[in-house]
Amino acid sequence: MPKLSDVLATLHRLYDPTWAESWDAVGLVCGDPDAEVRKVAFAVDPVQSVADEALAWGADLLVTHHPLFLRGVHSVAATGFKGRLVHSLIKGDCALAVAHTNADSADPGVSDALAAALGLTVTGPLDPSAADPDGCRGIGRIGTLAEPETLAAFAARTAKALPATAAGIRVAGDPERLVRTVAVCGGAGDSLFEAARRAGVDAYVTADLRHHPASEALEAGSPALVDAAHWATEWPWLDQAARELTSALAASGATVETYVSRLATDPWSFHVPSP
Repeated sequence: MPKLSDVLATLHRLYDPTWAESWDAVGLVCGDPDAEVRKVAFAVDPVQSVADEALAWGADLLVTHHPLFLRGVHSVAATGFKGRLVHSLIKGDCALAVAHTNADSADPGVSDALAAALGLTVTGPLDPSAADPDGCRGIGRIGTLAEPETLAAFAARTAKALPATAAGIRVAGDPERLVRTVAVCGGAGDSLFEAARRAGVDAYVTADLRHHPASEALEAGSPALVDAAHWATEWPWLDQAARELTSALAASGATVETYVSRLATDPWSFHVPSP
């Protein structure tokens, strides 16, 4: 049975903390490196419902994509929701680790899983990492469909492939436009509009698109925009990460059981269509 330190070392080989953005907070949040790990749970968000689910399953380690503490804190007292979450995990002997932008940039990473869910064949990163001489790592991915289809059909494909959310899928572009090449970026991706335009793709799938950047991107000749919920675009990575960790540990003779949370932690709970 591996120790937490062994599992973390394996996670760090898959999602090297040095690949994270300078503003990010990744790695071990709480937990004893000498503790044994039998069960590892995966989730997008470190929220109480996810922690409760992991503890009920008997997890020794919870791996989340989003950080619990993105900025420095001076207390983890149980007087706040973040402190209560940490206390509940420690009481339940469950560690918490984060793989965020280091998992975004990894190969395979978050956007590879999104591309696979959409049926795309990945051809390379959308924004390659300057630190990777092989040109495989970076934020976002570019891929192709086996056969072209209309933007309306591709939007329907996206809605079917991703977990259902209250907001659904928003689309900007001609519904009859043919789509063959697609850029994807799990999570908020409006900073990569120019990269998507340079790539010459037909559509760009990402999340959290705001009015002014999206409007300006379309006016500048951007590809069609397909905007999904932030949580939904990153959720496919969980199964991939669980498989990668299990396989990497098995190669060293270690075995863990993994669990992927199906809890919908998208913050929006319902949607009211315009009359």
